[in-house]
Amino acid sequence: MNEAIEQADAYCRERSSASGSSFYYSFLFLPPVRRRAITALYAFCREVDDAVDEASEPAVAAAQLAWWAGEVEELFRGTPRHPVTRAMRPHLADGAITRERLLLVLQGMRHDLEHDRLADVAALDRYCHLVAGVVGEMAAGIFGAREEATYEYARSLGRALQYVNIARDVGEDARRGRIYLPLSELRRFGVSEAELLAGRHSEGLRELLRAHAARAHEAFARALSALPASESAAQRAGLIMGAIYAALLRELERDGFPVLDRRVSLTPIRKLLIAWRTWVFGPPRSLFASGPPAASSP
Repeated sequence: MNEAIEQADAYCRERSSASGSSFYYSFLFLPPVRRRAITALYAFCREVDDAVDEASEPAVAAAQLAWWAGEVEELFRGTPRHPVTRAMRPHLADGAITRERLLLVLQGMRHDLEHDRLADVAALDRYCHLVAGVVGEMAAGIFGAREEATYEYARSLGRALQYVNIARDVGEDARRGRIYLPLSELRRFGVSEAELLAGRHSEGLRELLRAHAARAHEAFARALSALPASESAAQRAGLIMGAIYAALLRELERDGFPVLDRRVSLTPIRKLLIAWRTWVFGPPRSLFASGPPAASSP
């Protein structure tokens, strides 16, 4: 490996570990080549997400996303300029990271920039596919997917992870003027946009979040049932992501969804324990099952 690639990989490792994301723990047990590939993909997702979330003005964010779209083209021409795309370049041959998929992720980021509401559950699912399901497809390919059913598993898992992100971040998003819970669901449960943006708890909101959590549980279960047994071992890194996020969802449920007041999270040691157990023993099926939360979790 030449020095330029080593520096690009180091940048991506720093980007991934500094974010404090649960995804970092799923990468720890991977073989080096696959770990470098998924770390570069995750760093790309962090870069483009931050381009929207941290920009001072919408025009600045739009310009940054346009630059990244151009950088994707440069990557597939063989002339990447950014450390993240330089780190990606050695991993394009297996076909997991594609131009089309990266551009779909950018399309999801542009949705964040141009829209701060989702009309209904169908719009929610389209959005979750762009920002998470497509990433799941690339991750599954990096991990060695060979069957189409494995990609269906990855799409369902990606949506489930994004559902959990949305539940966890309700308060944080509201303070930015954003609502990712579908407006049709707000109406169904009698929750107004105004009270959500003002950070006011209500039984209607708790009921809405319980229904949203049930949707996430169903997506986790659908993912697990779609994964061929022959590919389960190769997809353990993705299953670690799922196990950590499923545990976080159970935590949100047990705490009564205090998402307007604080950001619920798992401790690093708990994430590491879940990661190790899942890598060694497989996914804890109790976490992926639908229904009320159990009395304890791994």
